[in-house]
Amino acid sequence: MDRVVPVSLHRDIVEAAYGRRGFSADECAQAARFCELAARHGIKTHNALKALHLDDHFGSGNARRPGCVPGAAIEKLSSRFSAAEKWNANRKLGQAVAFEAIDACEKMADRHGVGMVSVDFAFHYLWGGGYVMESAKRGYIAYTNCTAALAEVVPFGGKFPTLGTNPHSWGFPTVEAVGFPIVIDWATSTVAMGRVQQLLREGKSLPPDSAVDEQGNPTTDPAKVKALLPFGAHKGYGLSLINELVAALIGGSLPTIRSRPELAAEDEKTTPAFFFQVIHPDALDCGMFAQKRKQAANVRAVIEDVLGHGNQDSGRCILPGEIEHRYAMRCEESGGLIFTDAEVAEFKKIADQVDVAMDTAALKTV
Repeated sequence: MDRVVPVSLHRDIVEAAYGRRGFSADECAQAARFCELAARHGIKTHNALKALHLDDHFGSGNARRPGCVPGAAIEKLSSRFSAAEKWNANRKLGQAVAFEAIDACEKMADRHGVGMVSVDFAFHYLWGGGYVMESAKRGYIAYTNCTAALAEVVPFGGKFPTLGTNPHSWGFPTVEAVGFPIVIDWATSTVAMGRVQQLLREGKSLPPDSAVDEQGNPTTDPAKVKALLPFGAHKGYGLSLINELVAALIGGSLPTIRSRPELAAEDEKTTPAFFFQVIHPDALDCGMFAQKRKQAANVRAVIEDVLGHGNQDSGRCILPGEIEHRYAMRCEESGGLIFTDAEVAEFKKIADQVDVAMDTAALKTV
């Protein structure tokens, strides 16, 4: 049985939780905005529970060296490229930085056809798909990658975790064509660590060949997971390595000490790095579409061809982003955000800690 949490109650809990940690009113609002976005689209691995968990362990709650600093200000660094900005996030709340970075990329894309922002000294921004999805809804082609908070993934052929789960996220402006933006978003591990935590919370098992225990043996028990495996063997490894190399070019340091200041030398960096890019569709339009189609009609024709030829007859052939769109529609119909009983129980604990009234028995069930 799932329960419906009103958007206003969810917002009150999240804003109060971040406010209790010392974040500014704007940061609290951006944190709540992101958590609502993730919850509305069924992203169980990166909702408010994960966001607060990250901040407790690696963010403002890290007693030795906070990975996230409430009230920090972004420093815009000098760049000789008018369509490329370079930022020092100064360990500001990752969600707030990411929303601002996507907005900056869009403004550059409006002027130059493309815009990019590289972010150093960052704190993890959670679900990259949310930022590119929102940009795609506004009509842009958007991409982001980041280095994950921890090195938890064993490289292909190796035995020690030296890579992050390192997601890639693409968003395409296909609302006119299919009713929602196509969003291609994935961790480069077989599962995200947030998924492991979700399965542990729900009392469920992992898929086979997705994780190893402390001895390096395969396990499906989320309680025994020590490290994750890359998806697609060498292919996932290569995609994860891309993020580490991009981060290295930006200024990111050794993945095995990321978010682990106790392992780092005094002058080392332990923060993730972000990369954002937004392309205006007009910048790609060569104006030579078959049968005199316009760009939007051509995109629709390509999608229809991909899904055609009997592919959709089974009901299993869908577009990336369609599951999230359906979940959002379900939330809309239910009048709030849908969570499992286990998730609601966790929200209740947080609500009690920050003195927000939450009557779980009164929540609508679906």
